[in-house]
Amino acid sequence: MNKAGSEQSKLPQPLWLLAELTYACPLQCPYCSNPLDFAKYKKELATDDWIRVMREAREMGATQLGFSGGEPLVRTDLEELIAEARQLGFYTNLITSGVGMDEKRIKAFKDAGLDHIQVSFQASSEELNNFIAGTDAFQHKLEMARLVKKYGYPMVLCFVLHRRNEDQIRDILELAITLEADYVELATTQYYGWAYHNREQLIPTREQLLHAEQVAKEYQEKMKGKMRIFYVIPDYFENRPKRCMDGWGHVFLTITPDGTALPCHAARQLPGLEFPNVKNHNIEWIWNDSPDFNKFRGLDWMKEPCRSCPEKEKDLGGCRCQAYMLTGDARNADPVCDKSPHHHELVATIDRVGKLAGTPEFEAKPILFRNPKNSKKITSDKETLPA
Repeated sequence: MNKAGSEQSKLPQPLWLLAELTYACPLQCPYCSNPLDFAKYKKELATDDWIRVMREAREMGATQLGFSGGEPLVRTDLEELIAEARQLGFYTNLITSGVGMDEKRIKAFKDAGLDHIQVSFQASSEELNNFIAGTDAFQHKLEMARLVKKYGYPMVLCFVLHRRNEDQIRDILELAITLEADYVELATTQYYGWAYHNREQLIPTREQLLHAEQVAKEYQEKMKGKMRIFYVIPDYFENRPKRCMDGWGHVFLTITPDGTALPCHAARQLPGLEFPNVKNHNIEWIWNDSPDFNKFRGLDWMKEPCRSCPEKEKDLGGCRCQAYMLTGDARNADPVCDKSPHHHELVATIDRVGKLAGTPEFEAKPILFRNPKNSKKITSDKETLPA
């Protein structure tokens, strides 16, 4: 350790390791959290590199491990990584679309010691699900969800909500009941990556949101003791920000396919930061000593109004990435907060987008689907995020 013992002891240790194994994915979801320029990151960590990362993170105290992507099923060494994670003592979670999985592979995951499989759906109807996914995946997802249940895993379903499917929320929850889900995450779209680029097409209206919240509460009561339903109001519609990722470099450690280490999955977009890579540094140095992992830890980095806010230790100023995307400065208060001088701009955006719903102007604007072709176009055009 390079820091003094007293100073070092104050740092939290990572509890959650998110292993983004690959950016490759058979789906083309327009709300994907992968970076817009993901196509330029071609060289993925090798199996041995991932095993070393897992060992070092476990030695640091990490207990939860999520295998994510892209689509982690694309990795042919996934079973080997799961088995190693089991030996190290991780609780493991596979976050997947289900595309690329079959009964043989589910059984192999079980034999390797995988604890948890979360299957994502894009909608409750086959037509809309396949449109958003950019491929005919709905029937396969249904089959995989049933097999997950058959092999004794907790049935965990994830539906990403946005304007296109928000009105299906009752049908979504009925589908979850039909599939005998144990947990349902109604994961409101977070506007990073591709979702930010497509936000005019994805932000729900206030009326949609009110209806969705009412239906979610109805089913939470109806299914109490049978199925747990998680629903969170989207950030953009709140007056106070959330404590993003439970604090910068506090609990979560993300490793991207090329080995870049991040305090959250969206942090790579922040200008002026050069995050370390596991090819060059071990996890202990990255977590404890990397300048950029310490950049927004604590409270010293704060500007007004956060610096003098009595709630600053509760929300830590909100999300640094959201602050950057909406104000151009990652040190600013998250504009979700109504104390932010930029809050009125966010409210105006929501109102403007809401008025566009159903108009010819809205219908005429295409969604940009997440795929390598569009990623390369964005990179070549040097497109900036919309204001």
